Amino acid sequence: MGEQAVALAKAVDYQSAGTVEFLVDSQRNFYFLEMNTRLQVEHPITECITGIDLVHQMIRVAKGHPLSITQDDIGINGWAVECRVYAEDPYKATFGLPSIGRLYKYMEPEHIPKVRVDSGITEGSEISIYYDPMISKLVTYGSTRKEALDTMKKALDSYVIRGVTHNISLLQDVLVHPRFIDGAITTNFLPEEYPEGFKGHKLTEIEQLQLVSMATSILMRQLLKDRTFLNQTRIGCKGSPQKVLNLIVNIEKQNISVQVEDLEKSYKVIIGDRIVNVNKSWSISADLLDLEVDDQACSVQIISHDAAGNLKIQFKGTIYPINIVTTAISELQSLMPEKKKPDTSKEVISPMPGKLFSLSAQVGEKVYEGQEVCIVEAMKMHNSLHAAKTGIIKSVNFEAGDSIGEGDVIIQLE
Repeated sequence: MGEQAVALAKAVDYQSAGTVEFLVDSQRNFYFLEMNTRLQVEHPITECITGIDLVHQMIRVAKGHPLSITQDDIGINGWAVECRVYAEDPYKATFGLPSIGRLYKYMEPEHIPKVRVDSGITEGSEISIYYDPMISKLVTYGSTRKEALDTMKKALDSYVIRGVTHNISLLQDVLVHPRFIDGAITTNFLPEEYPEGFKGHKLTEIEQLQLVSMATSILMRQLLKDRTFLNQTRIGCKGSPQKVLNLIVNIEKQNISVQVEDLEKSYKVIIGDRIVNVNKSWSISADLLDLEVDDQACSVQIISHDAAGNLKIQFKGTIYPINIVTTAISELQSLMPEKKKPDTSKEVISPMPGKLFSLSAQVGEKVYEGQEVCIVEAMKMHNSLHAAKTGIIKSVNFEAGDSIGEGDVIIQLE
């Protein structure tokens, strides 16, 4: 492939950095796909395993200087892997629809050795509907493929992004997939392994045990913190704080009975016949919590937490909604009527922010189930929206060219 790429560049007298793409089949036959007269998004991979600054060489050539290296000078050392971190919701459409917003909290995992982050944004930057929603190129490298992948999993766990929905959950799930680990991948990997779309990481029994233990420890820490007055002369809360809590944890549609006890150096969590110890050397106010569950390192992020015991915790890339209440409150909750979801089958709702590119139906017109009624444009993509049922159009709330937000009702049926 290298010889063919060089021959192509010479044939057209190409004088700058460029990328020739090939497709390779299972028999290792390769086929020309295209040539880009620029560096590719994946160029950090080459730089990490060769030690050559490709951008530097490109600038030198543009200035008229010859290359400072020959092919014999280039060696391959180790492995590197790159993840494209995008402001996309991987649970929507075909593995991602754009998400917009302002990054009110942004921390790159550059404190981890052998991690490189190429990004063009900072905390406070805005992801808009007008440009590609890529946040960064996250690159890790190591002496072996496993080392590079293990570092990538740790880096993704330590990446703090607030203000937009991102695709870290999908990236993490792919990295731990047995087929990906074995290297048996093709361009059909996603549709083959997620035929119903991506639904988030499915917790193993051990992972669920870890998450429940950490969540209940976080709740215990928060309850104790709420009773504490710092630098105050006022009298504290009446009575000594509870050292043992009996809780009901609802996670993934399961109710789990948990007892958590505040010890001197750890939280003792009892789940069924399992006893788990969670360390206490972490701050609940930190954006990234590095905990130890039975001496095993686990990184989590508290996305939200309210007084009703509702937590959203990011673990293994996926954000899990968890409800934690005492056993007494749980008994009362079981008596509450279940809130019914509203019927939205008569509405055409925008799944993303963008611009209404076109309308193909009018008020009073009859439309049929599955019929295209409008197109939403966002980040260089056209997204076709369809009627969920047959009916007469009652109202059209926007005109072509209008800006719309995620969740806006574009069309209503009678």
